[in-house]
Amino acid sequence: MVAIGRNHLDWGSADQPPLAPALAAVMDWLAPNSQLVLALPAALSTGGAVLLAGLIAREIGCDRRAQGFTAAAQATGAWTTFAGHWLTPYTLEPAQWLLLFWLLVRWIRLRDDRLLIALGVVVGVAAQTKFQVLLLCVVLVASVAALGPRELLRRPFLWVGAAIAVLLAAPTLVWQIAHGWPQLKMARVVAGEADDLSGGRPGIAAQLILYAGVAGVALVLYGLWRLLRDDELRDYRFIGASFVALYVLFVATAGRPYYVVGLYAPLAAIGALGLQRCREAGHVRRKWLAWPAYTLSAVLASAVLVVSVSAVNSGVVENMAQRTAEVYHALPPDRRDRTVLMGESYIIAAYIDRYSDRYRLPHAYSTNRSYGYFPSPPDSHDNVLYVGRDAEELSPYFADVRAVADIGDDMHAYLLTGQRQSWDEIWPRLRTLTVS
Repeated sequence: MVAIGRNHLDWGSADQPPLAPALAAVMDWLAPNSQLVLALPAALSTGGAVLLAGLIAREIGCDRRAQGFTAAAQATGAWTTFAGHWLTPYTLEPAQWLLLFWLLVRWIRLRDDRLLIALGVVVGVAAQTKFQVLLLCVVLVASVAALGPRELLRRPFLWVGAAIAVLLAAPTLVWQIAHGWPQLKMARVVAGEADDLSGGRPGIAAQLILYAGVAGVALVLYGLWRLLRDDELRDYRFIGASFVALYVLFVATAGRPYYVVGLYAPLAAIGALGLQRCREAGHVRRKWLAWPAYTLSAVLASAVLVVSVSAVNSGVVENMAQRTAEVYHALPPDRRDRTVLMGESYIIAAYIDRYSDRYRLPHAYSTNRSYGYFPSPPDSHDNVLYVGRDAEELSPYFADVRAVADIGDDMHAYLLTGQRQSWDEIWPRLRTLTVS
């Protein structure tokens, strides 16, 4: 996010809209190389999602205890604690989805059409974060049309809000059109990575539920069950139908296992309301089941947080950038001035860019994913210092390729000289969305 926002900010990139990179650029400008400041928007978004979970519970009729149960389930979700401190689109997205659902359930209670205008603004901003919100809106409209409250679809302000959402999303959609819709091509890439990253469709099916955490899983499943059998909740059945539809779709298409994280809290709120109804009916024995579940949920969430923070602070990234800098600065000055830094993947290029100021490195290039849609190197740079497992992709375009250093983590630095074709010819041929 920092590399895109600081060096290549545009209305879009290959696999995401511009909001998260823009926030990363602002945070890096305020406090360069500060991991704490960089994580601030993510932390605020994650905390805001917890607050919104409680507010959704209040809107549907939960008392303070049930609101607390819902918020606690959101706070101790496995995905919340694993990724909630990373500034990425998928960390900002849950709060945006929950704000959308809060506006919907508040409209159901109040029938205040001004909320539908706000809904359009939220959708438009969310579309500048991740495009999944547009799919969510399609599924929600279909679910409301099938199950109600159909009155929502007859409100003119809903369609005014939709027009506002389209207007706000237009710049990044235009960018995608102008670049051949790389976001649509990403669906095949994500499916191709599913076996390695998520255990294939069985793993995705399990993780789409388990990322809710111990307490979250219990409340989400109980909430779905209550929606099926409780006529008092019929105005909210579209939420359950939307969750099921998206769940089936993302398993069938081998999507990412965190794609429905923003739907946990509304279902958990309905589950908490069901527990509240049981308590009010005198089923007091069931309350003893809650505390062990929340204790276990908090323990597991804490363990996930420790693992996540340890991975981020491992030092591997900076060591790779530092070693690359040593090799680059060891080149003769006349050759160094004509040398491009390239990463085998966008990840490696971003590692180098993250520490480019600290180690006096030029911006990195890569033909992979978002970096492949950035400008190609200038023709005045006809040598390449390539960081990766091998330089096979570039070898045909250079007369001499030799390994010059071990970078670490099974990565090597290769020096490529004797460029045979221009970058304008090389770049489109090697551009790829797939990470090797």
